[in-house]
Amino acid sequence: MSFPRYPKYNASSVECLGEVPEHWTIARLKHLASVPIKNGLGAASDMDDPAFPRYIRITDIAGPRSLETDTFRSLPPDLATEAPVQQGDILFACVGATFGKSYLHDKDIGPACYAGYLARFSPAPGVDPRFVSYWTQSKPYWAQLDANVIQSTVQNFSASKYQNLDIAAPPADEQRAIAAFLDRETTKIDALVAEQERLIELLAEKRQAVISHAVTKGLDPTAPMKPSGIEWLGDVPAHWEVMPLMRLTPDDRQIMYGIVLPGPDVEDGVPIVKGGDVAPGRLTRDRLKRTTFEIEASYARSRLKAGDIVYSIRGSIGDAELVPYEIEGANITQDAARVAPRPNVHGNWLLQALRSSGVFGQLDASASGATIRGINIFSLKRARIPVPPHGEQVAIARELERTVSTLGALVSEARRAVQFLQERRSALVSAAVTGQIDVRSAVSVEVA
Repeated sequence: MSFPRYPKYNASSVECLGEVPEHWTIARLKHLASVPIKNGLGAASDMDDPAFPRYIRITDIAGPRSLETDTFRSLPPDLATEAPVQQGDILFACVGATFGKSYLHDKDIGPACYAGYLARFSPAPGVDPRFVSYWTQSKPYWAQLDANVIQSTVQNFSASKYQNLDIAAPPADEQRAIAAFLDRETTKIDALVAEQERLIELLAEKRQAVISHAVTKGLDPTAPMKPSGIEWLGDVPAHWEVMPLMRLTPDDRQIMYGIVLPGPDVEDGVPIVKGGDVAPGRLTRDRLKRTTFEIEASYARSRLKAGDIVYSIRGSIGDAELVPYEIEGANITQDAARVAPRPNVHGNWLLQALRSSGVFGQLDASASGATIRGINIFSLKRARIPVPPHGEQVAIARELERTVSTLGALVSEARRAVQFLQERRSALVSAAVTGQIDVRSAVSVEVA
């Protein structure tokens, strides 16, 4: 769908805004506010009493118009009245990686207040808060933030800086028309994104089910079965063995984690694999961090060879990848474990076995840690693996490579669709709130 432009434009003198419709004004955000933009309360709270006003913090903001449902905190009414949030107010995050994030308080959730790392914008009469909220999702908004952010230990953007941001302001009736148009169009786009994201979830579930079935039941549906003795594995083919993972690795290259304190990244050092690197496409020399040769020399026992498996044991536990020739000689940190298959163990089959829900279930049950979950090497070594004869290992690996590749292609296609839709949404919002397209007729047609 294409939209017309306005009949006439004037230069705005604000680089990121460019030309704007001639009847629009360029204003500082503070000129659209009924009161000065200011920060909230510095109080901490561990209260979650629903009878008290909600205490909105940065971590509570789930999206431009939504709050998280599982982070509820409250404050007593006498404190809450010092920084109230009313319907139509917009809260801006001021610090950390989330600076610039915004939340339009347009739902009636009862009394609420806000924390000190947020700044509150209260719209003046005649200003549509939905229009301002969409402006906070536009490219010109983020361009101004990036140009003015204070770089220190953490990034921060003060309330006074928010006040002085430039915004292209149309008349009140056009603000309402643009907001209504974007409400309608972004709802459509968001619904399409949600469909694609659900498809990605279903494909991931299918992938996991296919892997788990193949590595615990085999490819022959007529094969006699026997109890594995392990709850997470269930029955396995009668001619398979069930053995601890450590029996599938060489005695001289046992399962282990690596460097405890790798130090800062150095330019000409030894590549190291962290737990977060155990993901498709990340095990490349140009993407890995590096440690010094001096630090790495003390951990020669955990060096990697091509064909080894790296397994994430902290954070995103359960991720596993084969080591490519490109990073042979790299090392690992304490967040990852090396699993080196014996010569008579097919590496791709073992990789898929380690990715199965039956193995993950055993390890996840023993995981510890509240903030960052992790599993220990003791548990990993003793995870029980259903082991078929070598010929079946090869056949299972080939079948899974084919099936998983097909599912992966479908996931990639869905992700490209999500990216396209998100880019479309961003471009549409930016064009509408800067007057690069005239949507007034589109709204009037819808209303008619």
